[in-house]
Amino acid sequence: MMIHCEGLVKIYKAADLEVFALQGLDLTVESGELMAIIGNSGSGKSTLLNLLGGLDRPSAGQLTIDGKNMLKMSERDLVKYKRESVGFVWQNNARNLIPYLTALENVELPILLKGRRKRARALELLEAVDLLHRKHNKLHELSGGEQQRVAIAIALANHPKLLLADEPTGSVDSKMADQILDLFRKLNRTIGITIVIVTHDPLLARKVDRVVAIRDGKISSEMLRRKSYKEEFEELLNSSEQEQIQAQSHVEYAILDRAGRLQIPASYLESIGIKNSNKVKLELLDGKILLAPPDEHS
Repeated sequence: MMIHCEGLVKIYKAADLEVFALQGLDLTVESGELMAIIGNSGSGKSTLLNLLGGLDRPSAGQLTIDGKNMLKMSERDLVKYKRESVGFVWQNNARNLIPYLTALENVELPILLKGRRKRARALELLEAVDLLHRKHNKLHELSGGEQQRVAIAIALANHPKLLLADEPTGSVDSKMADQILDLFRKLNRTIGITIVIVTHDPLLARKVDRVVAIRDGKISSEMLRRKSYKEEFEELLNSSEQEQIQAQSHVEYAILDRAGRLQIPASYLESIGIKNSNKVKLELLDGKILLAPPDEHS
């Protein structure tokens, strides 16, 4: 297991106010998994990414990454973790890249402490992201998508076990976003790195194994891939209903917490006529729990 969160809490204090960004979040991520985290603004997804990257510390709960207890880690070990175990890709290229350096020099920079093979390693990474032919170009000569691929190469420079990406397709067009997501999947399959992506991009559901939705600081639902990529591709070749197949690529599950509570997507409730109500009618029928709008007199 790469990531294990249990009862994770993060509280931010501003003046006399306390804001609960995470409220007892539970999550596990297997080694080698390719997954996405989605949620509305303020749901806690970026806070979770910062905790996974060692950029912030939890207020309470348990957080273990690659066998390391992130709550008990010393500052020195935390710096080592950020340098060697985790790579970051940000939406804003200014956080990833130095504009006056070439693509090759940008990738070489984090490898400086690794010794003589920095040039060879940097060339390997640029080849992995299909940018070897642009190695001597400076940033203003690269498109937004090419800059983001350089950022991915930098994130992989020191052989991290975990790659974290915060809205990596947010500043590129849909065609380039698709190519970047394909690159993440390629890297995940070829080198086995665990990848966690925070995104609003609806294209992502077709590219990852699992989609986790966060709401109010907790995991509210998950979507798991129904079929292997190979099975889905073969089915796609034999069908003209491309959008229908894409919509059916994942199965959605609501997450039940320890108190027996679950969060049902608003679109599901609205589809059965439940709006502006805090009640829902429950029925147990043939081993299934059915939800229905409350009676009019309720």
